[in-house]
Amino acid sequence: MDPQAAVLTGAAGEEMTEPHTTEPHTTEPHTTEPQTTEPQTPYEILGDQGIKDLAKAFFDAMDALPLAADIRAMHAENLDHVTRMMSAYLTGWMGGPPVYQAIKGTVCLTDPHEPFRIGPKERDQWLACMDEALIRVGASDELKQMLKDPMKHVAETVRNCEDSTPRNSGPNIIAVS
Repeated sequence: MDPQAAVLTGAAGEEMTEPHTTEPHTTEPHTTEPQTTEPQTPYEILGDQGIKDLAKAFFDAMDALPLAADIRAMHAENLDHVTRMMSAYLTGWMGGPPVYQAIKGTVCLTDPHEPFRIGPKERDQWLACMDEALIRVGASDELKQMLKDPMKHVAETVRNCEDSTPRNSGPNIIAVS
């Protein structure tokens, strides 16, 4: 062994040598940004499973809350597909991977909701279900506050009319819109 080499012990206990150099060893200061341990996005807070749980809790609330009867009537009896789609959308919207976009090719929510009359009443029913879902999954007050205005914005974006009057109503209406 070179007498000018430093003896090191490897992870498995074997001896390793490091050649001696004539240049002084300097350590550069550690300059990486301080790491925060607190999650920054709703996705980081909830994670994949938490978002799936939130979507399920949303539709469970929609089924259970009498005030959500109007929006419940817009959905099929089986909510499995729409629950998966909401979970996929929320995953990307909350800062995770763009799952919904990968499935649908877009993140547009107005197209799938276009066939339905969504006015202020339906928007508010949706928001009430989301508030209830956040409670059901045990979301922190901080997370609820973080999502409050953005959720209102999403719900308002999907609204497509000023009132909730059906497009075609009455017994003498011929399919006219």
